[in-house]
Amino acid sequence: MNRHLLLAASLCIAPAAIGQTARPALDYASAATIRDTCLAWAKQRGLKVAIVILDPRAMPVTLAHMDGVSTAGGEIAQWKAVSSAKFGRATADFAAMTVPSGMPNVAAMAGGVPIYTADGVLLGGAGVSGARPAEDAACAAAGIEAAGLKPARPAPPAQ
Repeated sequence: MNRHLLLAASLCIAPAAIGQTARPALDYASAATIRDTCLAWAKQRGLKVAIVILDPRAMPVTLAHMDGVSTAGGEIAQWKAVSSAKFGRATADFAAMTVPSGMPNVAAMAGGVPIYTADGVLLGGAGVSGARPAEDAACAAAGIEAAGLKPARPAPPAQ
């Protein structure tokens, strides 16, 4: 009996098996900071926007829209966020390219901005719609920077 208890106890305190390395993830607190900063940025400028924050799999973390945003504003913000979250690029980059017609998940207008850690790990994307595309992108970038994150992949350290 004691031998069985000793075996059971050793299983409970045994070190965890070596597995997948932990990877940073976009948490709700950071996403809420991005959202709230962008909304405040837009309000200060008299703009009305919708903002969507997604993880790298394009799953929503948080979203919001200001009163008076067009009916399509939220859908366009989501489209921009999906593009940035999945490809890790600003949608303004796609606007400068010749994107094949009908290519899925590619928004070819500014306002979608990727979210990176300082180490260059893609955490997701932010999409903003309702103002001019450059203002949408600036709003998203302001929120991302307020959360202590990067709105573009950081350059690798010099070696």
